[in-house]
Amino acid sequence: MKFSELNLDPALSSAIQKTGFDDCTPIQAQAMPYILDGKDVAGLAQTGTGKTAAFVLPLMERILRARPAHGEISDSEKEIIEKRAFKDWKPQNFILVLVPTRELAEQVQDNIIKFGVDSGLKGFAIYGGTGYDKQKEALKNGVEFIVATPGRLIDLYKEHLVDLKQVRAIVFDEADRMFDMGFKDDMKYILQRVPRERQFLVFSATLNFDVLNTAYQFGSEPVEINISRDQAKAENVKDQIFHVGNAEKPQHLLSLLKVHNPKQAIIFTNFKMNVEKITKFLVDNDVPAMAISSLLTQAQRNRVIEQFKAENHLNILVATDVAARGLDIKGVDLVINYELPMDSESYVHRIGRTGRAGTTGQAFSMVGEKDIESLTRIEDYLKHKIEVGYLENEQLLQEFKPFPDRFDGHYPKSLDGERGERGPRREGGRSGGGNRERGPRREGDRGPRREGRDGNRGPRGENRGENRGPREERKGATAQKSDGPRPGHAKRPEHGAKRPEHGQQKRGDNRHQAQGGNKRHEPRKGASAVRRPPKPKQTIGKKISSFIKKLFS
Repeated sequence: MKFSELNLDPALSSAIQKTGFDDCTPIQAQAMPYILDGKDVAGLAQTGTGKTAAFVLPLMERILRARPAHGEISDSEKEIIEKRAFKDWKPQNFILVLVPTRELAEQVQDNIIKFGVDSGLKGFAIYGGTGYDKQKEALKNGVEFIVATPGRLIDLYKEHLVDLKQVRAIVFDEADRMFDMGFKDDMKYILQRVPRERQFLVFSATLNFDVLNTAYQFGSEPVEINISRDQAKAENVKDQIFHVGNAEKPQHLLSLLKVHNPKQAIIFTNFKMNVEKITKFLVDNDVPAMAISSLLTQAQRNRVIEQFKAENHLNILVATDVAARGLDIKGVDLVINYELPMDSESYVHRIGRTGRAGTTGQAFSMVGEKDIESLTRIEDYLKHKIEVGYLENEQLLQEFKPFPDRFDGHYPKSLDGERGERGPRREGGRSGGGNRERGPRREGDRGPRREGRDGNRGPRGENRGENRGPREERKGATAQKSDGPRPGHAKRPEHGAKRPEHGQQKRGDNRHQAQGGNKRHEPRKGASAVRRPPKPKQTIGKKISSFIKKLFS
């Protein structure tokens, strides 16, 4: 299907022509007619197949058709307006697009700017990691599209800066990823506050049961469109695996880059701190590379992406899965997985960064002993074995600078002057908060909690400080410590003695009498051996009774 066959508004058709688009992709051809008719849609298609345009274009068309017509219009135009236009569209109404990552928010916003250039339709991307001022100003001025990550949107809603009652259509882009990232409750929170009479669209590369169940739960019955039911990954991506030891991965990485000499390449790793080490390794070996992960501030991430998109020598990007979604860079011709991802869907999204918009691409994965389980899951998901590749001995580089054992906290100065003088931002107050290479700090790393243990130090609180010194000396000193009062303290009554104000035995005296009257019990082993016999605690009732007796005696 061609875009000209859709009879779109002239302003929209003009913008499409400027982009050079002519034929619709399969997901666009199947989804756009339903969206233009105002129906709910759940679209499933691989990355790089034009899902963003598949919902941006028809929603723009529905807004434009809702505007008052100028001059006389034909009967066919009236029919199109009646069928497509949002009913009673008001200036304060807007379309809400929810996305999982900041990068994807920017990509959708870029599409809105591109297609709205001649129609005056505006959008704004709202996400965390940036200031509120520009976002508040954009909302105040009014926009037709709000593209947002759930967390920042909810913050602005609670400050009464976003009126969710004005939503006329809501889009979940990469909905499965939002569920994976823990946004399920946020998505439900938002759905509960938008009108029930709104258009609901879901687009993703993988669509799980939870996503559709949520749609049904909130009154939507979307038309399901699946153009890749029997295809887990794009046809124009050739992927191979290389069985190598973990210690051989740096050599193979460098060799693959030298052999294939890509125009643009993305190297994926599972670990934040590995991003920096891989980048440093490549730069040290005269291979220009840039790093992007959540350790960077949003401004730094934006700058790295812009440098990578530009035509320059910085054509290799080392990334975590933060870059696996939302980066629409058409020139990427090679993807390398330094480690296989833990889940199969992430593998599809990673290699989907190449072979976009009809081009061909290659994806190589280095499989070490720690990647075998992931490989099994991925091949089960793909329903076929991945081709095994290898490098000839003469293709393997023998001389290169070694892979760094650790990252020193500084980026290569040759890449970015500002980042060369400062280390990565530490999330949550410690480096590598999500760094699975080191893992979170375990309780065993700092010893068990000090409550009630038999060490050389007592528990925090009462009797602390008495349990010190060699154990042999403490045993002999126990009786001496207990016989006399401590400086500044009155002498405690003997065991078995009655308190004058109570006439009752102290708690625990029956045990001592059973051992022989006022004879002290033998100290127990461990930390409690050196403690003074604890002063019995009075209940609140006893304290009140004692106070009353003293008051009236």
